[in-house]
Amino acid sequence: MSTNVKKLNWRTLAMMGFTIVWGFGNVVNNYANQGLTVVVSWILILSLYFLPYALMVGEMGSVFDHKAGGVSSWIDSTYGPMIAYLAGWTYWVVHIPYLAQKPQNVLVALSWVFFQNGDMIKSFDPLLLQSIVLVIFLIFLWLSSKGINSLKKVGSLAGTSMFFMGILYILLTVAAPSLVGARSATTVWNIHTFLPKFDFKYFTTISMLIFAVGGSEKISPYVNDLEHPEKNFSKGMIALAAMVGMSALLGSFAMGIMFNSTNIPSDLKMNGQYYAFKLLGEYYGVGNALMILYAVANALGQVAAIMFSIDAPLKILIGNGDTNYIPKSFTKVNKFGAPINGYKLTGILVGILIIIPAIGIGNMNSLYNWLLDLNSIVMPLRYLWVFVAYIGLRGFMKNRKLTENATYKFIKNDKIATLVGIWCFVFTAFACSMGVFPKGIQMFTSEWFFQLALNILTPIVLVGLGFIFPKIARKTNK
Repeated sequence: MSTNVKKLNWRTLAMMGFTIVWGFGNVVNNYANQGLTVVVSWILILSLYFLPYALMVGEMGSVFDHKAGGVSSWIDSTYGPMIAYLAGWTYWVVHIPYLAQKPQNVLVALSWVFFQNGDMIKSFDPLLLQSIVLVIFLIFLWLSSKGINSLKKVGSLAGTSMFFMGILYILLTVAAPSLVGARSATTVWNIHTFLPKFDFKYFTTISMLIFAVGGSEKISPYVNDLEHPEKNFSKGMIALAAMVGMSALLGSFAMGIMFNSTNIPSDLKMNGQYYAFKLLGEYYGVGNALMILYAVANALGQVAAIMFSIDAPLKILIGNGDTNYIPKSFTKVNKFGAPINGYKLTGILVGILIIIPAIGIGNMNSLYNWLLDLNSIVMPLRYLWVFVAYIGLRGFMKNRKLTENATYKFIKNDKIATLVGIWCFVFTAFACSMGVFPKGIQMFTSEWFFQLALNILTPIVLVGLGFIFPKIARKTNK
């Protein structure tokens, strides 16, 4: 009995990767950091980092096509279960700062829906607003524990709408000077406008670029679903890099038209997406309609992201984790199938990360920017495991035989392949290390030192907790 399975073509794979990796916020946040010099930064990061990263992922997806656990299972096959557990722990725990920020995003979006500005959020006392943020998070944590998944479905649809609105924004803004006679806010457009100054300040911003282009390992399960993956996967990844590059470059040009590259608003990270759609509506004579539509979609998308990020990474950790390293009590589920003790630990860690910073950071705009920057430091730590797995696959003689039947191979020479893996690992680690230095505030003030301490301690504490669990497991799992 034969079955005809429809194969993916490389164009479909590229589009799938684009929706996974890219979002309009990537354009706004990196423009806020670098202005129009980000154009050169995008070219460098896409060609020297993103493309080899995506092609490595393709090779490992091909080699480990029978493994359903993603990066953790790659590590398990190349280094063993203990290191695989640490990879799974890292994948889960880096979502803690992500979850701490998402309720902020919901409040910002709702402020633009109901008041058409972000002033209400900026005017709040940080400790009071963060207390509201904590309540919002706990509500969604409770809903997730009850198995309520309808918000995920609505949010996924809203997220798709938001994605296409981001593309629409880029196209309409770039066309605005010729279509509606819009004048560029950036007045000087020459070679010096785009050339970065590679100094200390610049290198503190590259973690946000890494944060923007990471996540392509999520497409690894589809490598062997391709028609002729040995030649079509690389085509798909080159097409993906081209689409991301086109969106990043045109998006940065669009931001330069709306916001003066030499005088960027201090709250652009918090409110830039809404400012952009508000101005776009003014360009085309539709008032605040586009901005409100985007804000509604963003609010629903953020809600879905909260519920998905509470649930999915935790279940991946528990589902793929070795019982020698994870306490049985941590895997306990309630009648809705939710790992309730894992939810409780999530609530405690997120609660600490929501409240403690509000004590030492003076205003909501600084607090929002800090938490976003913290995500750009912590979230890429999970990408490091992708490169660790690739180095183990191609650099260790005992693992090289695993690649013999792979349908796709990034680089045939093992030494060169290993060096490329080391390059991506070192660059990611360097970007995360430089990202710990606070941005947007005066250096060596009390708040600067407070943010620096939080940026260093947060990833150390979150990852370090993972070394405690195996000790608890050894005592309690007997």
